[in-house]
Amino acid sequence: MTREIHVAHSPDSDDAFMFYALAEGLVETDGITYVHELQDIETLNQRALRGELHVTAVSIHAYASLTDRYALLTSGASMGDRYGPRLVSRTPATRADVRGKRIAIPGPLTSAYLALRLYEPDFVPVFTPFDRIEDAVVNGDVDLGLLIHEGQLTFGDRGLHLVADMGEWWFQETGLPLPLGGNVIRKDLGLPLMQMISRHLRDSIAYGLQHRQQALDHAMRFARGLDRSKADTFVGMYVNDWTLDYGDRGRRAIREFLGRGVAAGFIPRSVTVEFVEDAAPRTPAAK
Repeated sequence: MTREIHVAHSPDSDDAFMFYALAEGLVETDGITYVHELQDIETLNQRALRGELHVTAVSIHAYASLTDRYALLTSGASMGDRYGPRLVSRTPATRADVRGKRIAIPGPLTSAYLALRLYEPDFVPVFTPFDRIEDAVVNGDVDLGLLIHEGQLTFGDRGLHLVADMGEWWFQETGLPLPLGGNVIRKDLGLPLMQMISRHLRDSIAYGLQHRQQALDHAMRFARGLDRSKADTFVGMYVNDWTLDYGDRGRRAIREFLGRGVAAGFIPRSVTVEFVEDAAPRTPAAK
């Protein structure tokens, strides 16, 4: 029987690239029909807390609150390898200038927020939709802003100044990539179905990487003002070998990131990270 699975992700170019083949029916799905839902990452974090979605992109920070209901898929990661959310200001500033300031943040469960709290715990968060953070800084509504998504590449066009790159700071601290986002799956689907869905999502990512120009054509519909060159750069930052599989280093990065959040008191309880491994990985083939 055909089964309908709801899969949700952010309406941005890297997620669109990842899910291109699945959305367009270009990989075998073994009779499963996938229904795609697009919403900003903090909305998806909150919906996952309510268990509303079968499969969804979430912030790794949010995953710490989801372990009773969801497991992490091994593919779909957004890892910042010496790059990540960028803290920006209207005028040049240093790390010492961050303390006590009002900072626009894209949401309380985002990995960007946890990373910034680990970087500098003393500030006033002003939770702001991610696509309004640049405006909030430019207009002087806040002292600084923490940018995710395409804003990481475009802030200079608005005359803003980089104060710190969370991914580079994290690498200097740990030697690891910064785990930002991942795909989770509801555990009540049962292991065989979870493993099948895991394989389908991995196949979609692999197909996009193997058919990059077609996948980028699709992703451009979600590029929010980026030209094709910048969109290609952005996709390459967050859809790569890490996205196909976290690997040992990526898994270690997640445990380190969440462990430091627990140790600092920003995450209320210890986190056991649970991955769903594919039962039988295969080379994706077009339908």
